[in-house]
Amino acid sequence: MNKLFSIALFILASLTVQAQDKQAKELLDDVTAKIKSYSNITIDFKYNLNNSKENINQESKGSVIIEGNKYVLNFMGATKIFDGKKTYTIVPEDEEVTVSSTNDKDEKSITPSKMLTFFNSGYKYSMDILQNVKGRKIQYIKLIPNSGKDQRKEVLLGIDIQTKHIYNLIEVGKNGTKTTLTVNSFKTNQPLSKNQFIFVANKYPNYYINKLD
Repeated sequence: MNKLFSIALFILASLTVQAQDKQAKELLDDVTAKIKSYSNITIDFKYNLNNSKENINQESKGSVIIEGNKYVLNFMGATKIFDGKKTYTIVPEDEEVTVSSTNDKDEKSITPSKMLTFFNSGYKYSMDILQNVKGRKIQYIKLIPNSGKDQRKEVLLGIDIQTKHIYNLIEVGKNGTKTTLTVNSFKTNQPLSKNQFIFVANKYPNYYINKLD
């Protein structure tokens, strides 16, 4: 009887996990469809890096404009422009621009253009907790990297149930480091300049241009 009871519990637990995974996939698919429906996205965000063992706690703010796979990222005093072929990293403090090719097919690199859809491959996922954040219902999905070489233990993706927009992204490293990216402002289909994703060298006449390839 005890053996049958244990088997029954195992089957019920398996069915529950499968149901959660299906529910998680449906929610992630909804998020992806919503993101792809916009011509462009502008985000203001807060970034926090914490490692209590190393006594590290850093916080900074940034912004990013995304259109397809192109983007302009302003973060930690630097600006990154990706025009679809090359990345231009502009650092005013050093008066330097670094030009490099970006492999957008590299699954390990989460670029700003992938930030809102990176979860579509390379992870196992399941439903996690539901939180009420200032009147907003945020459903978390736990993502576990498939690759054992990945230095991240897990990723928690917070999704606004009503808007299907990402509220925050929490990465927990195997070394105890926890990074949190929280979306403060999410705007869509904004009027953008024709040169929004074009690097204009004339704007940086005294800068050293470092071409990596």
